[in-house]
This record gives sequence, structure tokens and C-alpha cells, in this order.
Amino acid sequence: MAKPKLHHQFLVLFFTVFLCFSNGKSFQLGLDQEDDGLSWINEEDSEVDMAQTRHDSSSSCDFTYGKWVYDQSYPLYDSTCPYLSTAVTCQKNGRPDSDYEKWRWKPHGCSIPRFDALKFLGRMRRKRIMLGDSIMRNQWESLVCLVQGVIPNGHKMVSYNGPSMAFHALDFETTIEFTWAPLLVELKKGPGNKRILHLDMIEENARYWRNVDILVFDSAHWWTHSDQWSSWDYYMEGQSLIKSMNPMIAYEKGLTTWAKWIDLN
Repeated sequence: MAKPKLHHQFLVLFFTVFLCFSNGKSFQLGLDQEDDGLSWINEEDSEVDMAQTRHDSSSSCDFTYGKWVYDQSYPLYDSTCPYLSTAVTCQKNGRPDSDYEKWRWKPHGCSIPRFDALKFLGRMRRKRIMLGDSIMRNQWESLVCLVQGVIPNGHKMVSYNGPSMAFHALDFETTIEFTWAPLLVELKKGPGNKRILHLDMIEENARYWRNVDILVFDSAHWWTHSDQWSSWDYYMEGQSLIKSMNPMIAYEKGLTTWAKWIDLN
């Protein structure tokens, strides 16, 4: 069997997915292509939208090279969004100012299109979007808050299934899902209530990822552990129970298991 592609596994924060959503030419499910009878939809672009979508078409743009610019038209949603958890809502935790919400990323030589919730939902019609790992809980809340404001009450809902929760845009048959899988591979309780990280097992988590159209992963929780504090007591690979292992070797083994699953599915 050929060695699985590791998919740049040491950099698995796929934030560019949102740029694809906003301006991806491969998506052809725009709202104007289907007559849904959705009377509440208004596709008019504002002047700000148009200004931010202008770019130099004669050259490609490096979205990672730029700076933060202050923009009074931001934020696109605020702390009143009902899907924000208290832990990440600064003003609910006593922060008195709000200027920090008015900064946006501006690449040099081009502009990132302003997020358009209706266009996004049109392109994601009948699709499932899964944001995995725990740090992606913030991304789930942010994306849901970006789109929920344009959907009337009664046309949206949240459902729960074990460690997963999903926001449903009912008229678009679009779901934005989150599942708790902080290390991607499986963390289980063993004898004596010891926590065992199975470096070669992923199915318990991966069963929630099947048939999803867009998957976003990250590996942040691998980096929050130290000799003094860790979420696991032992590693396990095959039938071998291992007390100590070089963290980078363990990380590579875990992500190799993840990469194999990606290649096979």
C-alpha cells in the first residue's frame, strides 16, 4: 500500500475555506439559479461590498501577506448573536470597549470579498459543512452568527446528536455542524480510569464526518499539553501501551492515522 498523503498535516488550520466560500468560481449554486419562492431574499450588493471585492486581476493574490485595517462597517455580527457561548463573548464577560471588533484583514494587492451570507448559503445549498476539533467551536459559532441574521425565525434550527451539533438553514437544506474530537484520534478510559490516547484509532470520531461535503480540521489541542499537564496518561498503538513518547512522534502517528482515513474516504 502506498504511503498516505499527510496533507500538510503539521499545518491543518484550513481558514482559507471561507475565502473559497466567498469567491470560489467552482461553486455554481447561486441563488439566482433556482426559483425557491424565498420572498425574504434580497441580493443587492452595497457599495462597501463592491469596494471590498475589487482586486488586481492581472496577478494572483497572496492572502497571507497583508495587514489589519480599521473598518467602521464591522463587525458583521455582535454579541447579541444567540449562538455565541459565554466563554468567547468578551462584552458579556465585562469588556467595556468594542473597537477591537472593527478590524479586518487586508491583503496587499487585492481585497478579500466582504462576506455575503445569502450568497454563501446559495453556494452551500444542500451541503453539509463540518467544523471539527474543539478550537473549531469558535469557528462554528462565528460562521453560524454570520449567516443566521439573514434567516427569519422559523426557517432555522439547531439539532444535537451525541458530541455533534448542527445549525440548519432550512430553506437551503444547508447544515453547519460541529463535533467534539479534540485530538482527532480516539481518547478512551482504560483500567484504573487511566486515559489512553489510541494513536491508530479514529473511527469513533470519524463516523460523524462521513458524507460531509466540506470538512475543516485542526490540531490545536496537541499543542496545549506539557509534562505537568496532559489530557492523557498513556499512548496506545496496536497492543502496545506506552507511558512516554516524544510528543512530535506521537503527533505524527496520530495525524498519519487521520491522513489514512482522509485518503480512504
